[in-house]
Amino acid sequence: MLRDTIKTETITAMKAGNKERTAALRLIGAKIKDRDIELRTSDKKPEDDDLVIDVLLKMAKQRRESIQMYEDGGRQELADKEKAELAVIEEFLPKQMSEEETRASIETIKAETGATGLKDMGRVMAELKARHGASLDMSRASGLVKESLQ
Repeated sequence: MLRDTIKTETITAMKAGNKERTAALRLIGAKIKDRDIELRTSDKKPEDDDLVIDVLLKMAKQRRESIQMYEDGGRQELADKEKAELAVIEEFLPKQMSEEETRASIETIKAETGATGLKDMGRVMAELKARHGASLDMSRASGLVKESLQ
């Protein structure tokens, strides 16, 4: 399980004295625990690996946005710190689909659903998320779907 892998990697990083990696892994662990606490009262709990991947995807998205803001603001040292955290987060995410693979999947789904225009974008996006959720950057896919349906 992904949660156990993250715990093991945290211990390994601590033993190796790698402070930056340890800090990033502890941050991941804390976010996962926060999500567990949020879901205690919920009736529907996702599978454990799905929950962890969802947390990691959100963390990665936050890091990318922060990197962009720091670079725009001329704060390269903070951008570099965020990039290091992003690298650790991405180690545990499934391999992301390339642009070509994404385009091919969009075309397949368009053909299967009979999507022809922008009014069908929601249907195509829902099917993309259902099939490739964790291995697909949905914000980038959204642009590709829009381009394809125009």
